[in-house]
Amino acid sequence: MIIRVRRIAAVCALGTALTALAACSAPQPVRAPRAAGSTVPSASPAAGPPTLAPGPAGLTPVFEHGPRSGDRAIALTFDADMTADQGPRAEQGERFDNPGLIAALRELKVPATVFMTGRWAEQYPRQARSLGRDPLFEIANHSYSHYAFTEDCYGLPTVEEERMRADVERAYAAFRAAGVRDAMPYFRFPGGCHDTRALRALIPAGVTAVQWDVVSGDAFATDAGAVVRDVLDGVRPGSVVVMHCTLSAAPTTERVVREVVPELRGKGFRFVKVSELIGASGTRR
Repeated sequence: MIIRVRRIAAVCALGTALTALAACSAPQPVRAPRAAGSTVPSASPAAGPPTLAPGPAGLTPVFEHGPRSGDRAIALTFDADMTADQGPRAEQGERFDNPGLIAALRELKVPATVFMTGRWAEQYPRQARSLGRDPLFEIANHSYSHYAFTEDCYGLPTVEEERMRADVERAYAAFRAAGVRDAMPYFRFPGGCHDTRALRALIPAGVTAVQWDVVSGDAFATDAGAVVRDVLDGVRPGSVVVMHCTLSAAPTTERVVREVVPELRGKGFRFVKVSELIGASGTRR
């Protein structure tokens, strides 16, 4: 999800999108089988990753942040973006990965959730497999194509409604082909753009849509200090911070992480994966 504006919070007022978000702001967590498309047999209800109960009218649920009280847990999330038509650019040397960022997260021992496109996993299968098998990280779905699930979403090409579920499932297939065994049943819409139609189309996929409440502003940023300030000013207990794992489009992210992690730890925040925040939703510690 590469965004050219610094404050997506203003842009993501995409008609019915905010209505869906508001309606889904506090659903109760339940345990669900593996995401659609997984070859792993369905686990017992108590064994699967935490997901949210369906939203109003049975729509795909939307998660924005965890509990605001109690534990000061927050989740750093990283979108590993690559659209279906960017292969030639990668072959010419453009970097859609960011090994330095991943090394920094490992060095600082920061758990994180990586929202990966299927096309990214195809381009960087060794990195996808390494991330998927490292307990510090969890891999979630950012679509296969990184095409938009609504009209007028940052100029992205659009997925037809009848192809939306297939695009999500194709990403899971790409993860498995790369060696990612247990991708999570979480989905982030490209650009964060969604509406009731998209939420309805993904009901059979069995995913929880994951948004955010803190925009880092790292996409296309050249001033790491400004991004650091945006994160530090925006974080609250339960926050989900959106960042990027795409070096060519977010070149400052490693520097930002190296600055904000010790700052936030010094303020008593604890870094967790999205799954932990979802599991704590609706409960008090």
